[in-house]
Amino acid sequence: MKRILCAALLLGSCFVLLAAAPDEKSPKPQYDSKGALLRPAEYREWMFLSAGYGMNYSPEPGSHEMFTNVFVQRWAYQDFLNSGKWPEQTAFVIDERDAQSKGSINKTGHFQTDLMGLAVEVKDSARNPEKWAYYGFGENDKTAEAMPKGNGCWSCHDAHAAVEHTFVQFYPTLKPVAKKFGVYNESREQVQDAK
Repeated sequence: MKRILCAALLLGSCFVLLAAAPDEKSPKPQYDSKGALLRPAEYREWMFLSAGYGMNYSPEPGSHEMFTNVFVQRWAYQDFLNSGKWPEQTAFVIDERDAQSKGSINKTGHFQTDLMGLAVEVKDSARNPEKWAYYGFGENDKTAEAMPKGNGCWSCHDAHAAVEHTFVQFYPTLKPVAKKFGVYNESREQVQDAK
């Protein structure tokens, strides 16, 4: 009887641990019945890669200057650290925020304020013949359709991204990893007058 009780307790403990273990490949991109991407939930809990301010990829003067914060799922980040490659179902969220310079005690510099929108890049060859797809969410949009083939985001990433379709040249913690695995395209840093 004592052995049966110990075995039952051990088996029960294993089930509890399995149930409590998070899905290591979660979160993944989710789509509605029409194939539109659902707005990623809780992306601000993902791995933070970098932030930019007023970045403009064209030599022409920019428009509204804003902050861009880049996040990727933690499991995809870990896979990249281990291999130098982005796994299928990787999603990058670029959180676009307005900038303000004067406020509270701040006298110089800029800080982030209101959310203006999200740009999402997804690697999903099962859904996208070109592997990578780009989605734009307005401030309150719940879904977004993939931008059409040949869109500006896809073309720019294809021509200028240092690793696959990602701008690792702007992610200081990942650049050395990509170089270590020999997947970093150095020439992508030397681009002049990119459009």
